[in-house]
Amino acid sequence: MASILISTVSVGTDQPGELTVFCASSLTGAFEVIGKMYENASGDHVVFNFDGTQVLRTQFENGAYADIFVSANINHMNALEAEGYLNNSSVSIFTKNKLALIVPKANPGKIHNLTDLTRPGIKIVVGTKDVPVGNYTLQILEKLAKDPAFGPEYEQKVLSNVVSQETNVNYVVAKVALGEADAGFAYRSDVTTELANKVDRIDIPDEYNVIANYAVGITKQSRYPSLAEEFIMLVKSPQGNTVLKKFGFDPVSK
Repeated sequence: MASILISTVSVGTDQPGELTVFCASSLTGAFEVIGKMYENASGDHVVFNFDGTQVLRTQFENGAYADIFVSANINHMNALEAEGYLNNSSVSIFTKNKLALIVPKANPGKIHNLTDLTRPGIKIVVGTKDVPVGNYTLQILEKLAKDPAFGPEYEQKVLSNVVSQETNVNYVVAKVALGEADAGFAYRSDVTTELANKVDRIDIPDEYNVIANYAVGITKQSRYPSLAEEFIMLVKSPQGNTVLKKFGFDPVSK
């Protein structure tokens, strides 16, 4: 494995560098593994800032330093490109994800399908409308409301049961896992092996679901653009894709 990675990541720099990566929180597990792979192969250090994409964007726009920006949706990335913060030729979609409904293992709200979310008294947690997972959730509810099987009042009934809106998908997952909510909208990849004994996942049919496109790009302020390019090459490599698949993400067709 080490020899394969060395062929992907060059190790010829005279002095080790330190890459700062602003990364959507839903990628935490996968990118921590890829980061270690990169460090072991290159000798360079990677510092991650994991948070909701909209939080990272605000930090970056207000002067925080980053070499690489990783977004859980293309809208925030497009905005940063338009504002002149990114090396636009470096921006690309590298993986995809879908949303799912998650419930505590004990399932106190007896949530078994999407229709159950409209019952009065059900406690639902979602992302804010500005965080990608929250925006995707609203798109899904809108699609469901357009289906006569659910009805035009479906969206409002579900939203009336929302008890908390979070700025980070990890907070959504944590509240459900702790039993502070009966259900939440998160990414399919968020139900990891470690969480399998705390939450159950209810898949959302494709006709209602939304594809989450994850994009990565190098910032114009980067002090290590060549290292940033090597890191992104590793993310997109067969080894990187293997890690992403292990954490529940879908590969991007070449």
